[in-house]
Amino acid sequence: MGSLTAQVREGHALPRGFYTEHDVYNADIRDYWNASWIWVGHISQLPEPGDFITFDYGPESVIIARDRDGNLSAFQNVCRHRGSRVCIESAGNARVFSCPYHAWTYELTGKLRRAREMPEGFDPAAHGLLPVHLREFHGMIFVCAANTPPDLDAGLAKLDPLVAPFGLADLTIAHTARYPVPANWKLALENYMECYHCAPAHLDFARSHSIKDPHDLNADLIADLAARSRAIGLPVEEVVQYCAGSASLFFKRYPLFEGYQTGSRTGAPLAPPLGTLTGHDGGATDMQIGLLNNFLIYADHVVGYRFVPTGVQETRIEVVWMVRAGAEAGRDYDMGDLTWLWHVTSMDDERIIRHNQEGVNSHHFHPGPLSEMEWGIRAFYDDYLGRVSP
Repeated sequence: MGSLTAQVREGHALPRGFYTEHDVYNADIRDYWNASWIWVGHISQLPEPGDFITFDYGPESVIIARDRDGNLSAFQNVCRHRGSRVCIESAGNARVFSCPYHAWTYELTGKLRRAREMPEGFDPAAHGLLPVHLREFHGMIFVCAANTPPDLDAGLAKLDPLVAPFGLADLTIAHTARYPVPANWKLALENYMECYHCAPAHLDFARSHSIKDPHDLNADLIADLAARSRAIGLPVEEVVQYCAGSASLFFKRYPLFEGYQTGSRTGAPLAPPLGTLTGHDGGATDMQIGLLNNFLIYADHVVGYRFVPTGVQETRIEVVWMVRAGAEAGRDYDMGDLTWLWHVTSMDDERIIRHNQEGVNSHHFHPGPLSEMEWGIRAFYDDYLGRVSP
């Protein structure tokens, strides 16, 4: 890692080894993912005591559970006996967690309840499931495995009044799709963090979303959007590139082109307005809570994006569509219409990221200079290199 970071040039892409080396991948999981806040789900997935979900990244797995008192907790999905996975299923409801190997049994709070035939002096209190930090923000659940996680409080306080009108806690997951891509997770994340590629690579997206162009070309569109946003009950303040305690935040609403009220094929609304909104303003909000967690918020639905490492050159792109709680497919929205844009866009992404990795794998790859429209990648590099460099 030391020799690679010495090769990094300011304002340029990262050297080849950052995307090809097993040791770098292991450091990515240990020093970056384990030390970052990760969006793992929504409270609508855990409505009842005993409900649980698991979230996997790299070799890691985390259990998120609601205990009998209604509290949410998170734990490493690693038995304290000999390391077996405790929860094999991705979601469910349980009275207790029982390891499938030797039947060590844990309470929903992570406390060890039973371990058979252990020697004298064995202390059950010292062998509960390892806790993971958990934060809930407007219904979105985040976890961090670090002993001391990045401080989110100051940033979330800035976001709170901007997010409130969308009613994000009052959402339900309409659909989740997974797109495996044979590429390093950093290439997938970098692709999402810039729109330099949007016009040539995302023809469907580019028809409706003005963000494909530099912001100064859209001054009139932005001014018109501000008035429409106020009219439906949205504040127009922004939090752009806010960094504190290694927890980067981003929140910016931008205009869709004329004729588009939301991110749909035709421009027509897709679902009931969110939260306290009284209609559609023809805008979209990019929100980032920590550099790994990306959300696109329209007036009538939310799209969450994750780029989850599963191997050195294996990434699981996860796309989650959320609508207002109580909305029903077939009555309040059409599933095909709701998911169309970000399905075709994700298929585009799989293709261009795959080709990106194929080129980076070449020994003839030399990192080129970043465009001014790739400022998001620069922010990622600053954060990433600050945490994984020796």
